[in-house]
Amino acid sequence: MLRVVHVASGREWRGGQRQVWLLARELARTGSVEQIVVTGAGSELARRLADARIPVHGARWSAGLDPRVLPPIVSESRSNHTVLHAHDAHALTLAGIGARLTGTPFIATRRVDFPLRRRGLWGRADRVVAISRAVADLLVADGIAAERVTVVPSGISLEETRATPRLGIRERLTLPPGSLIAANVGALVPHKDHATLLHAAAALRESLPAVHWIIAGEGPLRGAIERLRFELGLDGRVHLLGHIPDPARLIADADVYVMSSSQEGLGTSVLDAMALGIPVASTTAGGLPEMLSDGSGLLVRPGDPEGLADAVRRVVSDSTLRTALISRATIGVQRFTARRMAEDVVSVYRSCASFP
Repeated sequence: MLRVVHVASGREWRGGQRQVWLLARELARTGSVEQIVVTGAGSELARRLADARIPVHGARWSAGLDPRVLPPIVSESRSNHTVLHAHDAHALTLAGIGARLTGTPFIATRRVDFPLRRRGLWGRADRVVAISRAVADLLVADGIAAERVTVVPSGISLEETRATPRLGIRERLTLPPGSLIAANVGALVPHKDHATLLHAAAALRESLPAVHWIIAGEGPLRGAIERLRFELGLDGRVHLLGHIPDPARLIADADVYVMSSSQEGLGTSVLDAMALGIPVASTTAGGLPEMLSDGSGLLVRPGDPEGLADAVRRVVSDSTLRTALISRATIGVQRFTARRMAEDVVSVYRSCASFP
């Protein structure tokens, strides 16, 4: 049987780590491969994998390129019919070295639509899995051979997502009766462009005073976002929750999900909103139109706070539009399941070599 050694740094719990967990869980359910995940010992990813009874080789992984991770990768890769799968940039280097030492086929997943600084090990991978066509196009433009790039969109569990209980954010924040929630989930980093989100909130402050903007996520730009919130007079209207364990619970509470990114590989929080029946107002960054351009959401160009504000206004004010967006999203999200993702990834594994 084909054996897969996943390598994922797992030092934080974000969308990429969630995708590793969902993929490994689906592969275990199908029984199509034998697998083990090399990741940081004690990480949230390791804990969730263990809870799902996925074999884990916990490594002491404190720095991005921690050399202590290489021996576990090499030891797990020495079996016959094995393929290495690196799931993030830190894992890429370590798994790539491990592949060269053991002669193991090597696959890497690219989750962001940033240009490559250099091809490096991306160019040496037997296959590169791109989570959207936008990511794939950038890889090819940066010199990765097109025949080595395969698009496998991220996926979610529709059944589990739809069963997500609400967070109860109105009660937690003691918001006034009749408050409307515009939710956003994402790390507080430059490409998520929370500045555009805050300027959109400022544009609607007078015309839609019932809208409260709730941001879940943590990151290095928190201080800058807090300062901008104060400068725009939005302290009572924009609420920063920090990291929350299950952000889908916030999305379930929302009247509209807002994606302000200037760059985005795909954006699985948008898939959560689509599955939960929450209409989406989003930029056209990266792979976002691949989920939403069929009428599943309202799209505006990146860096356009007035356009984003208008999209939010239309969603919360026009019940006919809301119904249409939700209906289209309910159909569209069925293309982005974890099961389909796992099936497609197995096909990529098998394309690397002749496995029984």
